[in-house]
Formats: sequence, C-alpha cells, structure tokens
Amino acid sequence: MTTNKMEEEIKLVFARQQQHKFALRKTDAKTRIAKLKRLKKALESFEDEIYAALQIDLRKSRFETAVTELFFTYAEIDHAVKKLRNWMKPKSAAKTLSNFFASNKIYYEPKGVCLIIAPWNYPLQLIMSPLVSAIAAGNCVILKPSEVSNTTARVIHKLISETFNPEEIACFEGDAEVSTALLKLPFDHIFFTGSTAIGKVVMEAAAKNLTSVTLELGGKSPAVIDNTTDLKKAAEKIAWGKLVNAGQTCIAPDYVLIDEKLEADFVRHYKLATEKMFFTGKGINEEVYGKIINEKQFHRLNTLLKKALKEGAELAWGGETNEENLTINPTILISVNAGNPIMQEEIFGPVLPVVRYKNLQEAIDFINAKDKPLALYIFSDSAENKEKIITETSAGGTCVNDVLVHIGNPNLPFGGVNSSGMGSCHGIFGFKNFSHERAVVFQSKLGVTKMIYPPYKEKQGLLKWLKKLM
Repeated sequence: MTTNKMEEEIKLVFARQQQHKFALRKTDAKTRIAKLKRLKKALESFEDEIYAALQIDLRKSRFETAVTELFFTYAEIDHAVKKLRNWMKPKSAAKTLSNFFASNKIYYEPKGVCLIIAPWNYPLQLIMSPLVSAIAAGNCVILKPSEVSNTTARVIHKLISETFNPEEIACFEGDAEVSTALLKLPFDHIFFTGSTAIGKVVMEAAAKNLTSVTLELGGKSPAVIDNTTDLKKAAEKIAWGKLVNAGQTCIAPDYVLIDEKLEADFVRHYKLATEKMFFTGKGINEEVYGKIINEKQFHRLNTLLKKALKEGAELAWGGETNEENLTINPTILISVNAGNPIMQEEIFGPVLPVVRYKNLQEAIDFINAKDKPLALYIFSDSAENKEKIITETSAGGTCVNDVLVHIGNPNLPFGGVNSSGMGSCHGIFGFKNFSHERAVVFQSKLGVTKMIYPPYKEKQGLLKWLKKLM
C-alpha cells in the first residue's frame, strides 16, 4: 500500500470512529462486558498463532508467553468484567456551603477516539492491556502494534479485524510512517508505551491537538541490596526479573546497588541462580531463554558492553554473544564508571552492572542523581532502611524483597513519573485513564448561592461568616 493510500485509509477509519463514538458513549456495562468477553474468546481462539508468533519474534517459550502475555491479559479482562458495573456508577462527592443542599456526583464518560501505540518487547500484553481499559471506558480505539515484532503484529491485526467492526476498534500495521500519520490526527487520548525519546515525540505531536496522553516509558530501574537481607533469595529474584524475556522488560532491574562487603557473594549467588534457571549442561538453554529482538538491538547492547569493558568495567561473569541467533548470555559487570553509557541509558538486555556503596545514603544519592525510574526494588529486612529508601526516593512503583510482581496486581496503579512516564494503567486506574471524570451538581430548590449575588453593599456582614464556612 502506498503512503498516500495508507493515510487515506487511516483518515477514513478515524472519521468513522469520530462519528461512532457518540453511540458508544451511551453503552451500558452489559454491552461493554460482552465486548470484553468477545476479546477474550478471540484471544483464546488465536492462542496457537500467538505462541508461534512470539517464538519467532522473541524466542519466547510457550510457558513464558502464557504467563507474561496471554494469562496476564485474561486476568485483566476478568477483573474488568467483574468490576465494571461498579466502576461505571456515578460516585457521590462531599458537599460545601455553595451546594450544601445539592446532590454532587462524579460521572465517568469515555474520552472518545483513542490511539494505542505498543512496543515490541511484550507485543501482545502491552497492546491488549490498555485496550481492555479503553473498551471498559466505552471508547473507540485505533491500535498500532510495533513493526519490530512483525509476526505478532500480523496476528494482532488479523485477530482485531476478525473480531471487531473498524468503526469501534481498528488496527494498522506498519513502520514509523504509519505512526506519524496517526499522530497528526486529533485523537481524544493517546496511550503510548515505549522509550522516553519516542515518548517526547508523541507528547509533542499530541500537544498540537491538545490531546491528553498516557506515557508508559522506562528508565534505569535500580535494585538496592542492604546487609540485612537474604542475599541468596535476593540474587535469585533479581536474576529472574533481569533475564525474563532476555532482559527486554521495561521494569527489569537495570543495575544493582549493593553494600560493598556483599558484592562477591552476590555475584556468586546470581551466577548459580542464573545457571539453574537458564542453562543446561551444554550451555544456555534456548528453550527458556529468549533472544534479542533484532540485529539493531543486538549491536546496540554489544556496543554498550564493549565500551564499558574498554573504559574500565570488569567482567565478573558471562559476556558471551552469538550474533547468528541473536543471543547475549547473562552478564555481570563490576567496577563500572558511573559516567559510562551503560550507566546512563536503559540497558534493556541481559547485562547487569553491580555498583558498590559504603552506606545507604550513598546509594540513595546515586539513585536521586538520575531520572526517576519506572521501578525501584528494595531488598532489606530492616524496616528503617525500607522506609528510608521509599521516602527519600521517587519511582513509578516499588517492590520490597521482590521484583516485577507489582505489575500483576490490577488493584495497584502502574505507571511512571516524569521521564519514566505519566498516567496510570490496569484495573480501575486504566478505566479512569480512558475516562473523563465529569463533575455534576444537581442543585436543590433550597440552594443558598443567592446570598452572594450583587448588590453587595448590604451584605458586607456576611464576609466574616463566609470566611469561616467556605
């Protein structure tokens, strides 16, 4: 399809959705629940194609795809189906003097026509999860899956095309030209997941149309280990969180901050845990260990690793690479210079720098010297240390004595802060994200606002009383 034809088709679908959004605004919980169930049924019927696609794109095992992509999405749908009727009900708000006799409500109305742009690392979960929220809130949606994970993108396009009318939900495949064409349109909301750099492009484009945005970005998520924790358990959890999907996870532990006395023991435990999970007697187990998505990302990671080693970092373990099958083995670096690129940009791969600290304040200052991360992980059995790290740092989300698991609870908001994102998703937070919270006051016949109407001359005595009550 030529660029002009593609843009014409996008504009046509967008125009149809702009017309149809008024009908969707009136849909009740029963209708939206039926649509969510239809989505789940479609996903179930496409399971084999989804498993095969993710095996091709990222070498994801069937088990990993089930847990991190499919079952995650099913849980999100089931939660919305269970809770939607309550979410949609107008909520009562407290009264003030001006509407003391009124009924005050908050109504949740759909934003309208929404655009969801998804990344390649979790190409199913990160497009379906916001779609669930958008459907629950009553919106029309255009989806743009990543062209990098192109096999999965084709499956998503086929699934959506066979399941929904394009005037409600449509999907467009393609490269940056498609994204650029979409971002020119005056959407009512844009939900973007990806890098901070592209997030800025999306936000700039949205600003031209005063479109609201949700940005799920990334950053360098630290794991802090103090001298009170069970080091073996901490290393095992960090190894899993770092190496699932070959490290291509936005909330993966990006680097470790550790008490200087524990560094050698941590490296040993991390190596043992990694070998147990991802190796066989013959080497890396490709049945459970994913590949780097493409040559571009492979070379980026390889360049970062080589530059770090050239500039003084020490290879504590790993470092093997195989360009033919796009595999980078689990790797640990120590003595990394804080100014090195591998400590400045999100790694997004299976390389783990370990940074020593002398005292906890030094670790906190190290974190605060960087942009606010999407996640922060604390490994400690000290209530005082846990509280100190939480209160003296800022992050999108935090796990204490574990990694990643906060994303799996739809009762918790998931999102970043500043350079790691804005807005929250999952559960009611996703529903609200795709809704406008509309204030509605039903005034009674006994309204008291008339007392502040002009003229004011004879009402000066009211001021002292009003000051106390307002």
